[in-house]
Amino acid sequence: MPNKSDIIKHAESQIGYIEQPGNKTKFGKWFGWDGVAWCAIFVSWCYDKAGFTIKGGGWPKGYAGCQYAFSKFKDKITKNPQPGDIVLFDWNGDGRYDHTGIFVKKINDTYFESIEGNTSPSNQSNGGEVMRRKRNFKNCVFIQLIRL
Repeated sequence: MPNKSDIIKHAESQIGYIEQPGNKTKFGKWFGWDGVAWCAIFVSWCYDKAGFTIKGGGWPKGYAGCQYAFSKFKDKITKNPQPGDIVLFDWNGDGRYDHTGIFVKKINDTYFESIEGNTSPSNQSNGGEVMRRKRNFKNCVFIQLIRL
């Protein structure tokens, strides 16, 4: 039976993965849309590998856009994220979500840990690597698609 901790295990197994030039990844090939910004595709891949296909994300295998996910999953926003939940980042605080990842754990009242695809220290939203990140809770929303 699928377990939410499996989402994190699959995400952790990809830490250090680096895209090929032009945003080419194994995640994009799996999704059926390669050569595009792939943070959401990575989250969809992790969910799928753990046995949870994201329904309602606009694609058969999940979601490919942060803003689209926000609009479709507004009813699943939680203020108490759990490991394996989806996080959407709004870097500018302008109401448009720029990036997404997987919530791993709360560090303290200000910071949490996430695993994200297509990020780097120099480009938060299109950096080309799967990384474990320390993030601020400010300007984030958390989507709880799976309640166990």
